[in-house]
Amino acid sequence: MVGDGHRAAGKPLRAAQDEAGVPPGIWKGRGLAAVGLVAGDVVNERQAELLLGEGRHPDADRIERELLAQGKSPAQARRATVLGRPIEHNRSPKTDKAKERIPWLGMHLVFRPPPTAHIAWALMDDEVRRVLELCQDISVDKTLEWLGESVAQIRWGSGGKRRRPIRDGLIVAVFRHYESRAAESKPLLHDHALVSIRARRPDDKGTWGNLSADTLLAHIVAADTLYTLFFMEEVSARLGWAWEPREVTPGRRPVMEISGIDQRLIGWQSTRRQQIEDALSVLTADYEEEHGHAPGERAGYALACQAADRTRPPKHKELRSLSELREGWRESAVRRFGADTIDRLAQRARAAAAAVWARVRPVVDVVLAAVDVVAVVYVMRGAFKRHHLLAEARRYLSYVLRGRPHQPGLDEQIVQTVVDDYTRPVGRGRMMTADLRALYPRDTEDQAVLRPLTRKRTAPLYERARLAAGALTARVHAVRRSDRLGSRARPHSVAVPGASRSRPRPSRPDRKADRGQEQKQGTDVAALEQTRRTIEAAAKMAAKLQDGVRERAVAPGPAPQPTPAASPPSHTQQPGVQQTPGRTPTGGVA
Repeated sequence: MVGDGHRAAGKPLRAAQDEAGVPPGIWKGRGLAAVGLVAGDVVNERQAELLLGEGRHPDADRIERELLAQGKSPAQARRATVLGRPIEHNRSPKTDKAKERIPWLGMHLVFRPPPTAHIAWALMDDEVRRVLELCQDISVDKTLEWLGESVAQIRWGSGGKRRRPIRDGLIVAVFRHYESRAAESKPLLHDHALVSIRARRPDDKGTWGNLSADTLLAHIVAADTLYTLFFMEEVSARLGWAWEPREVTPGRRPVMEISGIDQRLIGWQSTRRQQIEDALSVLTADYEEEHGHAPGERAGYALACQAADRTRPPKHKELRSLSELREGWRESAVRRFGADTIDRLAQRARAAAAAVWARVRPVVDVVLAAVDVVAVVYVMRGAFKRHHLLAEARRYLSYVLRGRPHQPGLDEQIVQTVVDDYTRPVGRGRMMTADLRALYPRDTEDQAVLRPLTRKRTAPLYERARLAAGALTARVHAVRRSDRLGSRARPHSVAVPGASRSRPRPSRPDRKADRGQEQKQGTDVAALEQTRRTIEAAAKMAAKLQDGVRERAVAPGPAPQPTPAASPPSHTQQPGVQQTPGRTPTGGVA
């Protein structure tokens, strides 16, 4: 609540926040109306103590005074202000394992933009700073709304084994911080969100209970990717910037960064990250020596947590305001990289965005996205659940769109396509895995193409996942090309397109029907081979005609008149193709 500093005993919270240079916390979430709070209100110390510290109504003092005035006993008045089960229940000697239980009343989430966003926020002008802070607010609000409406569930029944959606949204207290924990203060715009575990049940009485912790924790990665996707879209829409992937660690997932920001500034800002990477390399080498192979995704995450704990510096004691922090950050960056590099950050970001939009076409193909998602998740995890696919689908959208807005529900559509077409159930607990027969239809010798990639320990896990995704994407393109060729009637002559493109192209009203029929029958290999031979024969004939033209042009005397060619034999008209008088069915020269 007061940043990384400490508040002296007896000092008011608001005065301590002003001294620390951090803004006061604010309430967010759709569940605020149930406890008489309004979104955007400042979080005062007593409200946080009651709701997040005791699990009681944030206005419990007033409610308790009114009940006492009505003649209620102190115990009854206090019990009326408790939301759900009192925390004293966990301390009762009658409760099983009373000494081991600790009251849990909230969940801590951190929303942090990519490093280049910190750089732009810290070093550019105040207008850009305010826009980036607005993008941060909108992205956090949308992500918390998704967690409350689509993810959050309340425990129900004996032992809390049943789960049901909550009646209202979440109740969240959000606190914004400006700097990192590095030894030298560095810009790090981020929000700490404290989510109250108390929520109302979906019954007529509106009783209170506890959120399902495992449900929220299972969707943390999906929430993180959704927040990043929202932040990218807001920045691109309001500032016109584009995004591009940056590989932080070779063989690992790339991160999306603002295009045009000098990469040297990332190293200047991420000194804390460099400390963690140095410690992580030592831990990784020890792991490989002990186990004989590189760590997987879960082991790598555990090693990264160990490296972060070992290199965690103490909190700052010198507290400065945001204006003082920004002035110090700019002076440090100018001394290291020069004033010209810092002053032209926004200009270079706009120029780089124009180059990105010129070469990148932000179009999402649902089938290709589904194949890419299932390949990556299958190689990375083997067996997976729906929320794993959802997180990867949102990563895919961020890579493809580069900040362009996505259609609402597109991530769910990609996941549903994966579940319906490319997965099969396995084990218990709604686990699934990739259906290789659906990914490789009619190719029995290629159905196990992904298994060797999962066993190849020499390459990093994500690199193997990208190889598998590339193989499956190439497969989809090959099938589509064969379907386009197979959807046409078997040609008896080869059409050579004319030089001019201004002629109208014949319509094909029955093309979709023919394509569906050919997809059922499969691709006729013999017909494709015959087409290839006919094209080669036509090419040879064209070469002979060109040689004859050159010989007649060189020979003296008048050129001989061409003999009228015999009319070619009539052919059956292709279905769905309109004939043009004086031309072949395809509009070229036969």
